[in-house]
Amino acid sequence: MAFSAKGRTQTSLAEINITPLVDVVLVLLLIFMLTAPVLQSGIEVAVPHTRTVNQLTEERMVITIDKDQNVFLQDKPVNVNDLPSLLQDGAKPAAKRIVYIRSDERVPFGAFASVMDSVKQAGITNISIVTQPLQKQ
Repeated sequence: MAFSAKGRTQTSLAEINITPLVDVVLVLLLIFMLTAPVLQSGIEVAVPHTRTVNQLTEERMVITIDKDQNVFLQDKPVNVNDLPSLLQDGAKPAAKRIVYIRSDERVPFGAFASVMDSVKQAGITNISIVTQPLQKQ
């Protein structure tokens, strides 16, 4: 759209500047990329505290047992009897796969042992237990 004033033509300044929008979107993308690996699972579990704790370095298969003894694979509820078939994956050999087990500290050992047995039935022998570090006083 053009305006004329005393023989000169002026253009309208009503153009949309995309640069600030792109900057905001890239900052949000960066924030989500940095915080996504930190979130392990949305299931609330009070894991036991130990002196030695290793940090998770990459995304792994996580099995969670909550205080009511419900079992979750990643964030999806599953039956403990279906775990061996759900864990079998043709992409990697079973000996190379790693499974992390997060269990509430109030879960009886029998429930924990049945989940461990289901994981071993899938042929996975590399099992890690997720714990929290002890608070220094």
